[in-house]
Amino acid sequence: MTLANRITIARFLLIPVFVLLTLYYMRDAERGQPNEMLRWAAATLFLLVSLTDALDGFFARSRNERTRLGAMLDPLADKALLLCGLMLLTGPWGRVFQPHLPVWYVLLVVSRDGFLIVGATVIHACCGHVDVRPRLTGKAATVFQMTLILWVLSSGPIRFFPWLLGAAAGATLLSAAQYLLDGIRQMEHAHAHETAAR
Repeated sequence: MTLANRITIARFLLIPVFVLLTLYYMRDAERGQPNEMLRWAAATLFLLVSLTDALDGFFARSRNERTRLGAMLDPLADKALLLCGLMLLTGPWGRVFQPHLPVWYVLLVVSRDGFLIVGATVIHACCGHVDVRPRLTGKAATVFQMTLILWVLSSGPIRFFPWLLGAAAGATLLSAAQYLLDGIRQMEHAHAHETAAR
């Protein structure tokens, strides 16, 4: 159990706290008595958990403590945090926030992640392994998702929100396309290797 893995587990444990703070704020806002301390506490906690993503990666590299457990848990913690934030801040229940996330954007993000999971499963079944390499577009999509959630939680200026939303959607689509191309190349390489072996 390395220091980086302990930080990742702590991130997992803080996600339910973020969800509860957001839900309690939404409940009070629907009653016409929004508790701004709850909203800012949720935003601060979300920012803290997001920033510790870089922290656990730094410790894993600097202390040479990269583990298979960490490689599995770290992206799961990211996805859990982001999906909780996206789901809470969209739909009819998310309208207590202005601006709020449109359903189509959340559906786009969830569809991309589902597409990646299905793709990885197919590649693993066909090739025996999956070579997943982080891409700049994927990192940009994650940063945009985090920024959007923070923007909504902190009631950022509405006039800039459509531009930010459009950039986030574009990065999500580009990352999906790039991962698709990576998957196709990996399957073609495996097929060529299998043909040459015959």
